[in-house]
Order: sequence, then structure tokens, then C-alpha cells
Amino acid sequence: MKRYRSYRGNAGGSNVRRWRVAGIAGVAVVLAGVGLGVANAATSDAVPTVNCPQVAPQLPAIPAKAKAEVERNLALLNTQIQEANKRLASSVGQGGPNFIQNAILGPLKDKRASTIDRIAISIGRVAAKPNLPVDSLATCALNQNGGGNAAPEPTAVAAATGAPAGNGNGAANGVPTVNCPTVGDKLPAVPASAKAEIERNLALLNTQIQEANKRLVDTVGQGGANFIQNAILGPLQGKRFAAINRMETAIGRAAAKPDLNAEGLSPCTLNQNGGGNPAPEQTSVQAQDPAEAAANAPTVNCPDVKINVAIPASAQAEIDRNLALLQTQIQEANKRLASTVGQGGPNFIQNAILGPLQDKRFATINRMETAIGRAAAKPNLNAEGLSPCSLNK
Repeated sequence: MKRYRSYRGNAGGSNVRRWRVAGIAGVAVVLAGVGLGVANAATSDAVPTVNCPQVAPQLPAIPAKAKAEVERNLALLNTQIQEANKRLASSVGQGGPNFIQNAILGPLKDKRASTIDRIAISIGRVAAKPNLPVDSLATCALNQNGGGNAAPEPTAVAAATGAPAGNGNGAANGVPTVNCPTVGDKLPAVPASAKAEIERNLALLNTQIQEANKRLVDTVGQGGANFIQNAILGPLQGKRFAAINRMETAIGRAAAKPDLNAEGLSPCTLNQNGGGNPAPEQTSVQAQDPAEAAANAPTVNCPDVKINVAIPASAQAEIDRNLALLQTQIQEANKRLASTVGQGGPNFIQNAILGPLQDKRFATINRMETAIGRAAAKPNLNAEGLSPCSLNK
């Protein structure tokens, strides 16, 4: 008798076997998952974190105008550290032995260097730009084996106080003041017509000094090593030079133009550490007394014109008129000397008084020679020798 296989029974046995295999696989997956979880936990515990030098403690006093920008960049340093730590955690085991240096620490250093530079620049816009050790502050190391995060970068800074307190002399404590040579005490006699302009320019010298001292207070710490020279003392020297030149010109319009040594009197130095202001420039000058100036004026000294020939009767009257005219010319020259004391340059008297006087005398002596020559032999009265005059100092 034939025996028949029961396919139903076989099918049931196959199903049982499949369920057994599936159960074993499921258990294996669960066990593998538990193992991976344990492994991941162990790996996470060992992830390094970045350890960066703090920047805020290295900063100088922060000007109030730079405070907000400095704090934004300090906060950015913290953000950069957090991003680097996140990348370390998410890239565990990636790359070769130099992966962390090339992909995380190197770029982090570049970002930090740029940020620290921006901090220095923002301070330098309103004060002396600090010389921060950017390379060392930008370089970060690792806290190995899950050493935790380093202390975060401080992000709040105190703004520097305003200008230092005054010392009672118009200066601020610790702030230098300008020290300029005086000009008023070096002026020659000032003509009355120049007095007002001289006094205006002397007052302007004081104003220029006050403005420079105010600028020194308002810009404490600004710029580099040459800031005060380039931005304050240099421009002050230029202003003073122009004012002193104007005084020379004002006097020269009514008297001899003086050389007040503008090159020597224009430069100013500093009273360091709030040394106080020197005595202000005198702003009142005594005008020269016209009578005194005239009394001290020189007079002309002219040779006598002597006629050593017989004078024809027909020429006598003309000779007498011209001899009188020679005296009048001398008197006019003396009057001009008194009324123009100090005017013009060193050649003023020669060009404006003695030269024209010589020409007048030459013409007058020539007329006398001609007058005699109409009725007798024309004499040579030596007009060339008798025309020039000198000065009685």
C-alpha cells in the first residue's frame, strides 16, 4: 500500500522552521543593536573638545563706541568653538590621522584670527589699535578623551571711562598739553595802524593752543605712535606759522617788515602727563608813539653846492631859486623819513627817499649850470658828485 506525504504537514513544519530562523535573527539584531549602542556610548564619551585661549582678558580698555562690536565678536568666538565641538562629535573616526587638524582645528584658527583682527580694528577706530598676539590666541588645542568643554569666552566687557578728570589748569589728569613759544614778547615796535591786527592774531594763537589741548583730551589713545604729531602738533604748527606771517605783514604795511622767526616760533612740544598749560600768549600790545618815532628818525646829509664862478646878473635870480629849492628838497626828505619810520624793507629809504632826492638835486644843479651858461661859459658844478646824500643816523 502506497504512502502519501502530507504537504500540509510539510508546510507547517517549514513555517515553524522559518519562524525559528526569524526569531534567532531578531534576537541577533537586538543583541547587535545593544552592542552598537554600548559602543556608540563609549565612543561619545571619548570625543575630544576644543580648548581655546580666552581673548577678552587680553584686551585693553574698550572705548564706549567700540563696546558693542567687540562683544559681538567675542560671542562669535564662542559660536565658533561650539561649531567645532559639534563637528568633532559628528565626524568621529572620519579621515586619517590629520583629519581633526586639517578639517577642524585649522579652519577654526583661521576664523578666530579674523575675528580677533576685527576686534583690534574696531578698537583702533576710536583709540590706539591694540597689538594682540593673534597667532597664539587663535590657536586651539584638544581636550582629549571627552574632557568636556573649556570655560566659554567672556562676552561682556566694560567700556572705558570718558576723558580723565580735570586738574584745574584746563587740562585733564594724565593728558599732555601743548607748550608753545610766546610771540608777543618778541615783537618790534608796532605801528598804530597795525595794532588791531596784531592783537587779533595774538588772540588767535591762544585759541589754537586751546583747541589743540581739547583735541588731546578728546582723542586719548587714538591712532598709532605718531598720532599726536601728525593730527595735532603738525597742524598746530602750520596754523601758528600762518598767524605769525600775518603779523609780519601787518607791521610791514606801515613800517619795516620784521623777521619774527616764524619757523622757530611755530613748533610746539608737549607737557607730558597733564603738566598744565603755560602762561597764555599776551594779546595786548603798545602801539608805537608817532612823535617818538619821528624824533628818532634819521635825517639826510647832503653836500653843499658851492658856485666857484662869477654869476652873471641875468642868472642870479634863477641861481637863488635853485639854491633855495635844494634846501626844500632836503626838508621834504627829512619829513618823509620821520613819517615813514620803519616802513618797507632794508632798501626802503634808499629807494623811496635818497634815490629820488639824488635825482632832484642832479636836475637842480644842472639847471644852475644852464642858467649861468646862457650868459657866460657853462660851468661844471659837479652834479654827479654833489647830488647823492647820506643819512645822519
